[in-house]
This record gives sequence, C-alpha cells and structure tokens, in this order.
Amino acid sequence: MLAKTLETSIGWTSIQYGYITGAFQAAYAIGLLGGGYLMDRLGTRKGYSIAVSMWSLAAIAHAVATSAFSFGVARSFLGLGEAANFPACIKTVAEWFPKKERALAAGIFNAGTNVGAVVAPLTVPWLALTFGWQMAFIATGALGFVWLIFWLLFYHKPEAHPRISSAELAHIQSDPADPEGTVSWISLLPRRETWAFILGKFFTDPVWWFYLFWLPKYLQEKFGLGLMQIVWPTLIVYNAASIGSVGGGWLSSRLIKGGLSINLARKTVMLISALCMLPVLYAPFSTNLWLVVALISLATAAHQGWSANLFTLASDMFPRRAVGSVVGIGATGGALGGVLIQITTGYVVQRTHSYLPLFIFAGIAYVAALAIIHWLSPKLEPMALS
Repeated sequence: MLAKTLETSIGWTSIQYGYITGAFQAAYAIGLLGGGYLMDRLGTRKGYSIAVSMWSLAAIAHAVATSAFSFGVARSFLGLGEAANFPACIKTVAEWFPKKERALAAGIFNAGTNVGAVVAPLTVPWLALTFGWQMAFIATGALGFVWLIFWLLFYHKPEAHPRISSAELAHIQSDPADPEGTVSWISLLPRRETWAFILGKFFTDPVWWFYLFWLPKYLQEKFGLGLMQIVWPTLIVYNAASIGSVGGGWLSSRLIKGGLSINLARKTVMLISALCMLPVLYAPFSTNLWLVVALISLATAAHQGWSANLFTLASDMFPRRAVGSVVGIGATGGALGGVLIQITTGYVVQRTHSYLPLFIFAGIAYVAALAIIHWLSPKLEPMALS
C-alpha cells in the first residue's frame, strides 16, 4: 500500500524493494520453523504471545527506518514474528474442531488475514497523509499489543476452558484420540505427505505474496493511480479474498458432510480453485482497470479457497501433536518460494518494465501444485507416527 510513497520518501529501486520483501520472506521462512516448534513445545497460548510481542515491536521499528537497509532489517524482524501465525492458528483449529469442520474453521481464520488487508486501504493512506507514513506502522504495532491482552485473557485449550460444556468437549474430541508425545522433524521429513504439503506451499504461497506486496505498485504504475485512488481497487481485491477463504472452507466441509471422502472433498475444491486462477493470465494484456481488478479478485478468492483446504491437509494427514511442526515446515517451503518470487519480481520489473512473466506463473502454479500433491498423497491417509 505504501510502496510508492516509501520509494519516494526513503528512496529505493524496484530491485531494492524486491530485496526488502525478500528479506521479510527469508526471515518468515526461518520463523516458520521456529514458530511450529514453539507451538508444539510451549502450546499456542504461550508461544503465540511471544510471537505477537515480537511482531508488534518490529512493526513500530519501521517508523525509525531511514534507508532501504534499515527498513529491510525491520521487515526481517516483522517476518520472524509474523511467521508463527499460521502454525499457531492451524494447531488451534486442530485442538478445537473435529476433522469434518476444520476446513471451514481454517477458512474463517484465514479470512481474518484479509480483514487486515481490507482495513489497511481505509486507514493507512489516511494515516500517512495526515500524520506521516511513520504513524501507520506505530498504530499497527500498538494494536498488536492490544490484541495480545484479549488473547491472554480468553484463550485456553478446550479441556482447560472454564466455560466449555461436557457435550461441546465431546464433540471437539470426537475424532480418534492421538498418541501422546512429541514428533521429531527427522521423522517427518522423509514422509511423502510432508512433501506434498511443502511443495503445495512452495508453488502457491509466492503468488499470494506477489499480490500482497506488488499489486498496489502494479496498479499505480499501470493506471497512474494516487495513494487515495488505490483504495477501492485494493478493497475489492481483498474482500474477494475473504469470500474465497470462507467459501472454500465451507464447500469442502459441506461436501464431507454430504458423504464425500476427505480426500475427494479437499481435492475437488482445490481443483476448482486452481482452474479459477487461469483467467488472471489475461490481466497484463487488459487496459481496463476494473477488468484487471475483477480478474485479480477472482484469483485472490481462488487462492484463499485453495489455501483454506491446503492448510487443512496437515491436520487431515498428521496427528495433532505434529500439526504445528508440519505446518511450520511446509510454510517455510512457501516462504522460500516467496523469497525467490520477490527478488525475481524486482529484477523483472526493473529490467523489462513488465509483469507478464509473474502473471503467467500466478496462473499456472496451482494446477501444477495439485498434480504434485495428488501424486505424493493420492488418498490423504492419516499417518501413524511413532
């Protein structure tokens, strides 16, 4: 959202911006490994509290950046803290929901990430224009600490929650009980199912990061939009993503309740999502702003519908005690793919002044990823880990 403003205020090139976003992704990749481990060892309540505190401090630190390098350092620490989000959320879903309800639950929490993307266009430009761009980062970091208070006050595991009934607890724990103990990464890495999740994230997460970091800049450059003019296009895109996230989770849960196997339900929705990505291939050829917005909106909605089901695969295939680690390892693969796409995008945009190669990748990545997932785990069978 502020990429063009900061490009002018601090001063950096498209290549440097690619490295800044790449630094965020690299730290995010490292943080995912640590975040998954942290959630499985400390539990989500304590582990997530540590991560949110780091994220909030790093957000505030952006306000004192005076160069591309110092801004990149702040982004790196932000990535470390933010990385724990998805391992924590997926593990929380696995703790609080039986398998038949997890995709919808994952879709709802995943839509929460888009709520931030919707709120940002409404508040960030106003904060930047009224109080300076630094205030946008200070306010965001402060809100993280406010959220942390409510997390510590209200979150507990189901069996320790003071207001849960015995009937609710029985419903949550209706799946067969998992064995006790911890699972080592060494035992997870040789598994084909682990690699199905890793490669699914590696090929498709970079597309979301491309839209998140480069879409406002792309629309501003192609259509000459100002900071306030970018509000409505980005609002439409990220609202569509929220709908896709909830819709994708709802549809697979609905198919399972209708009698389809978990394997068929998840992969049916993922195939629909993958096919909905293909129309975005036309976006770089269109000169109509709202057609481009519509195509990218469909793509982001499809990505989030895909993502809600991809995240749920980890809890479908692995016991609860391994979910945080599997999500952390897999999401690290997605973040490493994000590093490559961010740096590549910077060079492609500066050297060719074209986004066409990025949209080609964005259009075809999901079909390829689904083929790989199906090859590695044709039945999505639950793993028995010692």
